[in-house]
Amino acid sequence: MNDVILSVTEAARNFADCVNRAHYQNQTFTLVKNGVPFARIMPAGKPLCRGRDLARALSRVELSPAEARAWLRDLKASRKTLKPPIDRWK
Repeated sequence: MNDVILSVTEAARNFADCVNRAHYQNQTFTLVKNGVPFARIMPAGKPLCRGRDLARALSRVELSPAEARAWLRDLKASRKTLKPPIDRWK
């Protein structure tokens, strides 16, 4: 699979081509705005990992107590680095 980085403007000018390449060539396009990833165009059949899928997978994992503590520590550290999404509609 190819991941192509395009500006939002380039994608708008070549939208039909991007959609066709995503469908027929299995390409994913990451659209950037002011140098920041903004959106993605990808094939519809591409599998995604949703929260419920992750919860189901984690429910089948058996960790030792030490591994569980380490996992929880890593999870808490990761949550501290996350920033809430900015609601630009306010």
